[in-house]
Amino acid sequence: MNRPATPTPEPAPAPEAGIRLGLRENAAQFTLLVIVNALVGGMVGQQQTVLPLLAERDFGLSGYSFIFAYVAAFGITKAATNYLAGTLADRFGRKPVLVAGWLFAIPVPLLIIWAPSWGWVLVANVLLGVNQGLSWSTTVIMKIDLVGPARRGLAMGLNEAAGYGAVAITSLIAGNLAQSHGLRPAPFLLGLGYTVIALGLSMIFIRETREHARLEAASASPTLTPATSSSEEHSSSGARTTGGDRAVFADATWREPALASASQAGLVNNLNFGLSWGVFPLLFATADLSVAQIGLLVALYPAVWGAGQLATGWLSDLWGRKRFVSFGMLAQAAALAVIAASHGMAGWATGSVLLGLGTAAVYPALLAVVGDVAHPSWRARAVGVYRVWRDLGYAVGAVMGGLVADAAGLSVAVWVAAALSLLSALAVMTRMYETHQPTRPNSAGATA
Repeated sequence: MNRPATPTPEPAPAPEAGIRLGLRENAAQFTLLVIVNALVGGMVGQQQTVLPLLAERDFGLSGYSFIFAYVAAFGITKAATNYLAGTLADRFGRKPVLVAGWLFAIPVPLLIIWAPSWGWVLVANVLLGVNQGLSWSTTVIMKIDLVGPARRGLAMGLNEAAGYGAVAITSLIAGNLAQSHGLRPAPFLLGLGYTVIALGLSMIFIRETREHARLEAASASPTLTPATSSSEEHSSSGARTTGGDRAVFADATWREPALASASQAGLVNNLNFGLSWGVFPLLFATADLSVAQIGLLVALYPAVWGAGQLATGWLSDLWGRKRFVSFGMLAQAAALAVIAASHGMAGWATGSVLLGLGTAAVYPALLAVVGDVAHPSWRARAVGVYRVWRDLGYAVGAVMGGLVADAAGLSVAVWVAAALSLLSALAVMTRMYETHQPTRPNSAGATA
């Protein structure tokens, strides 16, 4: 059975001489991008523990839907900016987009520190969404450019481990700063420092990677991957063979099975993260835990998530992507059920660790699926569309969590997320095909 058609790659200019693909060959630039992505994650981490408590204690907000509006504002803006980031990166290069993302980050901590009303916090989160959409998307694209196809899963594991490891560490530090020095300004001074460092690295030391994508495009097959049908089969079936922004959007949203499966799984995954951002601190506070204890619980999820990706991204290069996505969504469903059924720190900690393991299995594998299927000439746009759907999960999780929590309680909101995760796992198991031919090291250490 032929799979749906995807865009025929557009002709790419010849790459510059001296450009090489590979993790080892581009280790210095790759490391700098890992550091920058950690700082991107830290911008989210400064908020996770503190903002829900700030909403209740400093601004007197009580309706969960209203409190979670800041997560929805972040998610919608980030999702839209992801699409823009991919398109701009393909047209104008990666580095200008990365630098622009950090310029949008400058006002974020200052707006929260000086906020006289909750509206200022919403504006800050809109700007944070722009920062995350431009900067995180671009570091993903640049790492995929640098490493080539053989180590794509490992590259995404390192990228996401850095980002979400920084979310965890910063959440923990911010919780302790809030415990010792108050909810403002101390936790948000971290974000100000992160922005200054990242902007300097991006402007001065990080180099453009679009030539690496052109090198891969010059040697790539004109089809998507070995797993997809040929362009001749597409033509004979009457399907579309020419590309464009709308064509890429359609393939990554519903038409191409692997890309569409990745998009829906990413959305549900980040629905869970958005829920954890808004619901978990308030749920944990019902047990009269201290701010530092809440910060520790909030940090557990992204800490396990971040560390686990160091293994799961690499293993998906060896064993394939689909099994990690399927297992990860099932594990998240089980974890959310544990959290919803628990009433104290031990159960919540257990559920948070399991949730982190499930997310670690999913996250780098999904990004690697997009990199596997999309041709280098339109890969940045495909990554952008995938991240549109994935990061809309923040908004869906926040709105759904707020509405259900207002109507039936915080625990019920978590149960609903568990059910959605189970449905997502079943959809992946049914529709996604394996996109990566597993490679195993030979005796000399090379890949077969």
